[in-house]
Amino acid sequence: MRLILASASPRRSELLRQMGLRFEVMSANVDETRFAGESPRAYVSRLAEAKARASSVPGALVIGADTAVVCDDEILGKPCCQKEAVDALLLLSGRTHEVITGVCVTDGQTLRRRVVTTEVRFREVDRQTLVRYWNTGEGSDKAGSYGIQGIGGIFADRIAGSYSAVVGLPLSETEELLRAFQFDTWRDR
Repeated sequence: MRLILASASPRRSELLRQMGLRFEVMSANVDETRFAGESPRAYVSRLAEAKARASSVPGALVIGADTAVVCDDEILGKPCCQKEAVDALLLLSGRTHEVITGVCVTDGQTLRRRVVTTEVRFREVDRQTLVRYWNTGEGSDKAGSYGIQGIGGIFADRIAGSYSAVVGLPLSETEELLRAFQFDTWRDR
């Protein structure tokens, strides 16, 4: 059975390669507008499902995922500029926030999904350091304005939960979802 990742995220692709899986990438174009009153958990779950459904093709299993960085019940999206990124990172400085990732797998008829929440604590970080981080370009395309798998990992002094979910795809839960469809995740090894 074909495996499709409904995401253009290089981080999600890297995580699936880390699992030893062969897959195709089919970027899903879905409206990511958050509904009024929608919780962060419901939001990422809905988007993961929408992405999986949008890329569904006969004879394939499709994985959709979405990640949100949440602090004080506010979703910190991808920054549009340096000021927005630095302000978001200052909000996270010295505090614990949640990274919530929804993952959905569908064969076009049945779908299964999971939502994984990981707590990440940032050490105190000053504005000047955050500006220098912004200038690396790493956080410009990432939820919450940082990448834990890169330079941004130096800000995190504690993680409680799934590291891979913070990167963008919870590996253990994804493998469980694939197995629920009788997909042999060990076949290509």
